[in-house]
Amino acid sequence: MTRRTPLFALLTALLAAFATMVALGLMTATTSKDAAASTPPRGDRDVILNLFQWTWNSVASECTSTIGPAGFGYVQVSPPNEHVTGTQWWTSYQPVSYQIESKLGTRAEFAAMVDACDAAGVGVIADAVVNHMAADSGSGVAGSTYGQDSFPGIYGGNDFNDCRTDISDYGNRWEVQNCRLVSLQDLRTGSDYVRGRLADYLNDLTSLGVAGFRIDAAKHMPAEDLAAIKAQSSGAFWVQEVIGAAGEPIQPSEYTGNGDVHEFDYGRQLRNDFDGQIKNLRYIGDDKLPSDVASVFVDNHDTERNGETMNYTWGAKYVLANTFMLSWPYGSPTVYSGYEFSGHDAGVPGSTDTSVPDANCGGVFTCTQRWTEIRGMVGFHNEVAGTSVTNWWDDGSNNIGYGRGDRGYVAINNTGSSVTRTYQTSLPAGTYCDVVAASDCSVTLTVDGAGRLDATLPAYGALAVHIGATSGSAPSPTPDAGDVSVAVHAETVWGQSVYLVGDRPELGSWTPSDGVALSAASYPTWTGTVDLPAGTAFEYKYVKIDESGNVTWESGANRTATVGPDGSLGLNDAWK
Repeated sequence: MTRRTPLFALLTALLAAFATMVALGLMTATTSKDAAASTPPRGDRDVILNLFQWTWNSVASECTSTIGPAGFGYVQVSPPNEHVTGTQWWTSYQPVSYQIESKLGTRAEFAAMVDACDAAGVGVIADAVVNHMAADSGSGVAGSTYGQDSFPGIYGGNDFNDCRTDISDYGNRWEVQNCRLVSLQDLRTGSDYVRGRLADYLNDLTSLGVAGFRIDAAKHMPAEDLAAIKAQSSGAFWVQEVIGAAGEPIQPSEYTGNGDVHEFDYGRQLRNDFDGQIKNLRYIGDDKLPSDVASVFVDNHDTERNGETMNYTWGAKYVLANTFMLSWPYGSPTVYSGYEFSGHDAGVPGSTDTSVPDANCGGVFTCTQRWTEIRGMVGFHNEVAGTSVTNWWDDGSNNIGYGRGDRGYVAINNTGSSVTRTYQTSLPAGTYCDVVAASDCSVTLTVDGAGRLDATLPAYGALAVHIGATSGSAPSPTPDAGDVSVAVHAETVWGQSVYLVGDRPELGSWTPSDGVALSAASYPTWTGTVDLPAGTAFEYKYVKIDESGNVTWESGANRTATVGPDGSLGLNDAWK
């Protein structure tokens, strides 16, 4: 017989009370809002940028010019292994072999990309397809052949699950994890041999410097199978795709022991609330995965096409949703950057069966990472890390404001009319840069000694200020800049002007009206100057803009140039 002391009784009562609070959901708000997500920060950075279907050469250039300077911690890239031929985007998700040869580039180009991104302070996350191999039979982009239950030198019939039919009942756990996803040949991930081959592939990528993996279709493999594969892998962190739905037997929470898990309900709620009332966002993390294992996004390559979430066609509301995600302390955020599409299966325009054109931010690629609002909010996210929400305010509908401790404040107007009010913050008095309005602190807001901030938000607009961006604060050191002289022979019609536009903020970040206006004093040669840091490599084009704002881009690929080490460069071009 065990004697129970008063201390034992007290502890028992406390544990019982705690269990009751958990059961009633009373502990959720604190853990979901204050926990730090598990994506390992690189310095003070943990935001992921998903560059969907960007070639390795394009990613490398973007890491140097934009992703690193903007403050992203990671870039997620599409699957790098050999896959089936075809122009559709989903061909990247039908593996043929584990060679690092895909329509996005070669092994050497992939390795060079990882090195370039690492030098810019950006880690690479590779999308990894480990649940299945390609459907049917044929050959891959590197020439490897395959057939039913036959991938020479890799897998044979015993390496695939016995179920050879497609999944028909998502309420049946065994079927979801053993049968075929849209005819894709389902690997027997319970096999030691298959686990070893998959681990070898992941280890090959980490040997090239890959920092993490997005595990595609994780829900279609038992969590313990993935744990066994990860145990043989060499240290990279994981973000797992588990599409949870109410009533299904397989839930995202089963996979948190392996790493972060995509919280699809987060993107669904953003869509619903920005289409309804954003006051509900105050509780967005309360009924979802714990913050420290949740990977969140506004949209991804699947959900932007199936209507499950918002996408770039939502315009200003899409920008506001990203503004919220990057400012709210729940989960590890991923910003999505894809391309404009007209159909569900459409690949990048200009793709062939074996290649994808380099990204062109003056064309169909959305390039969200270059938007002023996104760059500003990534900096905001980094600056306020570790703080809790303070000074929440809402109007009962579609205007909200909130602080992040004494380090930042955000307000969002999800209506078609401007809003003027005084916001209460916990910020020290001062003049702050509105980081969503401009990247150069040309728009400022003042906080008085009582923490009050007076502002007018435009329709479907926002403001964001933080202590790391104040008027008069010392700018980050940059290389010496010099005047780049510009001259282009371009014949125009009455009312047209010529602008220089490119992939740098000084060149408008591919927004024609924000580019460098050139002078017609020496017509038909248009001239001007622009300051760019010494050694800067950049892409550019010329555009014509008429009095009505209509834009005509010159034809052909983007032009490229590099500023000399002394800060000098002369551009002498002809319109094409």
